[in-house]
Amino acid sequence: MRIAGEMEVLKDLEALSARAAELIADRIRGGTMPFRLALAGGSTPRGCYRHLAHLHRVPWDRVEIYLGDERFVPHDHPESNYRMIRELLLSGPEVHPRGMFAVPGDGDAERAAQTYEEILRQQYGSSRLLPQQPLFDLQLLGLGEDGHTASLLPDQPVLDESAHWVAIVPDGRPEPRITLTYPALQSSRLTVFLVAGAAKRRMLARARAGDPAIPAGRLKPEGDVIWLVDRAAAGIDAD
Repeated sequence: MRIAGEMEVLKDLEALSARAAELIADRIRGGTMPFRLALAGGSTPRGCYRHLAHLHRVPWDRVEIYLGDERFVPHDHPESNYRMIRELLLSGPEVHPRGMFAVPGDGDAERAAQTYEEILRQQYGSSRLLPQQPLFDLQLLGLGEDGHTASLLPDQPVLDESAHWVAIVPDGRPEPRITLTYPALQSSRLTVFLVAGAAKRRMLARARAGDPAIPAGRLKPEGDVIWLVDRAAAGIDAD
């Protein structure tokens, strides 16, 4: 089954980043409290967070920020998604969210995943996801050259997880990962994919086609989907 949704093609990563920031800001302005926002890690959304940090008249006091995935490293580690978001977004002069819910970065990874799931359930107000009540109002997702999204990595047991909202991914990368699972990632009012670079062109086509052979293609979002992609990822030659 294809992942439904519209695709917007932007000139380059900078234009994509600015568009994503404006889209997020507009949704927050038109949303209710709490506005639950799940952010992606990695390199592609960095520009988006820089832009978003300096947009005006965004009611951050109604926003709760969550992470779609995290490397299991201390919060001050250079590879920490939380650190990246803190330095690029939370440093903005007007960015004072209602809540910033980071994945625990110390102790036992399995326990950290359990703790983060408990946080999500408490903030959601139920231990069961309801179709008429999305977990998130908006979530950002990326797309890897191997077809992963969040830390749903190829050939890992997490791809078959259907009971838990958060799980540990111990293998597949140099450090363990903690990721939201398909049930949690699919429960969003709006899912926005950010995809940039010619190296992701093939996986973009496969993900949008719903190719079950790659992790992103197995996602079945319950809400709306927007793909923000640059010209290189879309296969459009530059002028």
